[in-house]
Amino acid sequence: MSTALIVILGGAIVTYLTRIGGHLVLTRFERVHPRVQAGLDAVPAAVLTTLVAPAVLEGGPNEWAAFVIAVLAGLRVSIIWMVVIGTLSLIVLRQLTG
Repeated sequence: MSTALIVILGGAIVTYLTRIGGHLVLTRFERVHPRVQAGLDAVPAAVLTTLVAPAVLEGGPNEWAAFVIAVLAGLRVSIIWMVVIGTLSLIVLRQLTG
């Protein structure tokens, strides 16, 4: 078995266990505290930031422009559409600049 496959499977197992563990912990409470809920609501944006920030900081003009387009789109649309618009704009910009 290749090292890459082991890493992928290991990451998948750890991710699954943490998700199940979080679910099991939260089901023990009747009501989730508002601060905990606010923290859980912030997770998708935090994960998206950790994925996008290195690409923007290490990227060039195409990545910066796509980032600006995505941020502007994010002011008007949901987060999934912001990701779609940012991704498509990066694809188009890379095609145009070769």
